[in-house]
Amino acid sequence: MQQASAGKKLFEELAYKPKPAWDRLKGEERQRVFTLAEGYKAFLTAAKTEREANALILSEAEKQGFRPAEKVPGRLTPGTRLYYNNRGRSAVLVVVGREPISAGFRLVGSHIDSPRLDLKPRPLYEEEGLALLKTHYYGGIKKYQWPVHPLALHGLVVLSDGRRRDIRLGEEAGDPVFCVTDLLPHLAYEQMEKKAKEVVSGEALNIVVGNLPYPEEEDVKERIKLAVLKLLRDTYGIREEDFISAELEAVPAGAARDVGFDRSMVGAYGQDDRISAYTSLRGLLEVRQPAKTAICLFTDKEEVGSMGNTGARSRFFENVLADLAHREGAESVDLAVRQALARGEALSADVNAALDPSYQEVSDKRNSALLGYGINLSKYTGARGKSGSSEASAEFTAAVRDLLNRHNVAWQPGELGKVDEGGGGTIAQFLADLGMDVIDAGVAILSMHSPFEVASKVDVYMAYRAYKVFWEPEK
Repeated sequence: MQQASAGKKLFEELAYKPKPAWDRLKGEERQRVFTLAEGYKAFLTAAKTEREANALILSEAEKQGFRPAEKVPGRLTPGTRLYYNNRGRSAVLVVVGREPISAGFRLVGSHIDSPRLDLKPRPLYEEEGLALLKTHYYGGIKKYQWPVHPLALHGLVVLSDGRRRDIRLGEEAGDPVFCVTDLLPHLAYEQMEKKAKEVVSGEALNIVVGNLPYPEEEDVKERIKLAVLKLLRDTYGIREEDFISAELEAVPAGAARDVGFDRSMVGAYGQDDRISAYTSLRGLLEVRQPAKTAICLFTDKEEVGSMGNTGARSRFFENVLADLAHREGAESVDLAVRQALARGEALSADVNAALDPSYQEVSDKRNSALLGYGINLSKYTGARGKSGSSEASAEFTAAVRDLLNRHNVAWQPGELGKVDEGGGGTIAQFLADLGMDVIDAGVAILSMHSPFEVASKVDVYMAYRAYKVFWEPEK
């Protein structure tokens, strides 16, 4: 018995086993989890596109003393709070540190775009008694998940004279919603024999928007289309040609909801990756005067490869560093930027797949994250032979692990599925390309890329705490 007790004690000392994050909470801290979740749900409900998320982020930042960089004159001093807005679709928030930018910085980077249905440049047509909108899906989706789900239209239309028409229809009580139709099971024998990726084609993701004809006139053929065009003109001042200069997205309609009898989870569209955007924002808003400059990066286009002038591959972030170095009075801005990147440290804040009890066969259970066990650290992502991934060094991984342990932040290791099962990527590789140390650190969720993703509230809380102490460790 004495040997068994000694062995058990030794095993507990040497072995590693993640524990539920809920077990770390004491007293009022558990209530703080639920309080934070209420703000998070409101954010998800309000910000369903990258433009909406960007605008809301900057609005919240301004309430906490952040100002547009162009309105912050003179040299920067420790504690200065400023932001850079990139075309309304990506942004950088900065709290200036006590050390110069050339000494390095600490960055948390997330993306604010999510899979969805984008309208094509010429979307509106009439066929067989219906007016419909043609779409082109954005990001990795299971196309069969999108029919018969209530959809809302979000985005903007820019008229030829430059005037903007913002559209958000389908979210408020009394608003109409839209949908993609599906084939009834009585006639779907051949459809259900197809592979899942072929059940619904991309060209079949057409959105129903009208059925009421324009009052009959002999020389009008597409009367339902005309009736819709008239409504758009009367309501928004839009003509059909204006769709060509529009950014309109069809997204799942409805508010974020509590999930479970115990309300311990959040269910909503777009948690990949606005869960990281919200938690990093909340963390940075509480940072006052860090040693190293604290930077929060919000990027666009991650779901389609991070291309474009608002994606993580753009020069936007480097330009921000150059401006910071110049404002700090660096003798050589170019050298200061290179030194900053070489000494920079980053958390690529993106979601990972939580182990799903109903689909365990695609995961390595020993190396999968669990819902409710804290923020997930992934040394690498990619697919198959780690293709398309940067890999965090042993030194940086150990430093992050030690930081979280010292501040009692629940964390767990995890990776995206079994080897050769599939895979995916984040913006980590693009940050690493610039020379900084990077590790993926985000929340594990269920039903990723679906119209209704699920996250644990305690993981949301632990992500917020992790990002906060990464910038400004607690005393």
